Amino acid sequence: MQWKTIAGVTVLGAAITLAGCGTKSHGGSDAATDSGSTVTSRQVPGVGSALTDSAGKTLYFADQEANGSVHCVDTCLRFWVPLTVSAGVMPTSGGGVTGTVSTIHRPDGSVQVTYDGKPLYTFAQDGGPGTASGNGFKDSFGGTNFSWHAAALAGGAAPSGAAPTGTPGGGYGTYGGYGY
Repeated sequence: MQWKTIAGVTVLGAAITLAGCGTKSHGGSDAATDSGSTVTSRQVPGVGSALTDSAGKTLYFADQEANGSVHCVDTCLRFWVPLTVSAGVMPTSGGGVTGTVSTIHRPDGSVQVTYDGKPLYTFAQDGGPGTASGNGFKDSFGGTNFSWHAAALAGGAAPSGAAPTGTPGGGYGTYGGYGY
């Protein structure tokens, strides 16, 4: 009987330990849990020196979001993932990042990382680190028409290069184009 009690306590202890290891569920990419700096830079083919998150994913901003305004909400978040940190955590910047890295509060209460005042996002359809298929993308959500740019150093927009392919005004494959 003692063995079963000890095993039960061990299993309960393991379950309690694992329960404390959950991940954040706010939908953003929580850079505070990743290794390295929150925002860093790297050479991205077709873009040049662009800002990336700690996993090497290209960071973007929309022209329509400036001075602390956030318009990418609801359906927009299926494609554009806010770079977030936990409340009270200050984001960090890696070598080569010369602008101001800070935070703003999103309408859902999460804390989003900004660069020179522009809220930063990753693009769900990028193929991984070092890609920038969202650069120059235009889409529309909730009555706001967005123009997205890979974030270049010092807060500028990277040159758009060739127009993104896909459905006119959208290009999200099965999700269609403009007008979500």
